[in-house]
Amino acid sequence: MAKLTTSKRNHLPASSFAGPNRSYPVNDRSHAANAKARASQQYNAGHISASEKAHIDVKANHVLHSGSSHTKSVDAAMSHLKKVHK
Repeated sequence: MAKLTTSKRNHLPASSFAGPNRSYPVNDRSHAANAKARASQQYNAGHISASEKAHIDVKANHVLHSGSSHTKSVDAAMSHLKKVHK
C-alpha cells in the first residue's frame, strides 16, 4: 500500500473518502481494498451499519473497477446511494 502521510491525506478531496468524517480513504486501489476490509471488520464488530458498509464498498469498488465493464453498474449504485442518503 502506498504511504499516505498526514499532509497528503489532508490535501485529498472529500470525494476520496468512502466513510463518514473523511474516514476510509479510497484514493488508490490499495487503499480502496483496505477500506473494504476494514469496513467488513467494523460491520462484523457492530460498529457500523449495513448501509454504511454498503456505501464504503460501492465507493471502493468504483476505484477498484474503474476502467472496467463494472464501472457503469458501480456508477448506477453510487447514484442510488446518493438518493437513499439524502
